[in-house]
Amino acid sequence: MKAGEIDRPAVVAELTRLFHDYERALMGNDAEALIACFWADARLTRYGIADRQLGIDEMIAFRRATPAPGFTRRLENLRITTFGAELAVAQVEFVRSDTALRGFQSQTWVRMDNGWKIVAAHVSMIPLPA
Repeated sequence: MKAGEIDRPAVVAELTRLFHDYERALMGNDAEALIACFWADARLTRYGIADRQLGIDEMIAFRRATPAPGFTRRLENLRITTFGAELAVAQVEFVRSDTALRGFQSQTWVRMDNGWKIVAAHVSMIPLPA
């Protein structure tokens, strides 16, 4: 891929907006908006802090059964890298109000016929050195 195709400003701006839309839906527990962000396919993969969804059916069941968060989150070090106009990776660290652990979130987004969709995601939390 040519260097000029990586991090095209308009694509980065579009993905940044979508990432923040996702975050608002997550913290607002808008299950339907969250589900709409994901690829509606059996090959979708999401690894969570204490859960795993393989395929859109598991994702839908998980999102609809998940209660509203009882905490706030502060995002840090958001990095969005785009490759052309159809592939992007979003990575962010987060600090939750209910734990001293530090969180990490990665999402792979692909532009599909029906818009940008998350095709793979991973969330983890770890203790940081003292």
